[in-house]
Amino acid sequence: MKKNPVKDPSRENGEVTADADINKYVLKLYVADMTPGSVRAIANAKHICEENLAGCYRLEVIDLYQQPHLAKDEQITAVPALIKTLPLPVRRVVGDLSDAVRVLAGLDLPRKTT
Repeated sequence: MKKNPVKDPSRENGEVTADADINKYVLKLYVADMTPGSVRAIANAKHICEENLAGCYRLEVIDLYQQPHLAKDEQITAVPALIKTLPLPVRRVVGDLSDAVRVLAGLDLPRKTT
């Protein structure tokens, strides 16, 4: 199966990546330091992605203590916040991401069927 180029919004130069499967879903998780809630949200996000999007996602964890300007740029008002940037439309959920069904529905992501 031929893979279509995908414009990667996380690359500063807007470089096109050839591997559309890896970047089919692009998610950014915003946290504030390594608090227990942040650590839990990171683990939950990774688990949700591996269970439901294995092999076709990229998850970027951004610590707003280290990059506070991104909070304004992305209009982050509460953390942890998980944002799906691709595919469009952009969707976001806030919280520790412990309710996988809610997270998948809120981000309009496919749920793995057993």
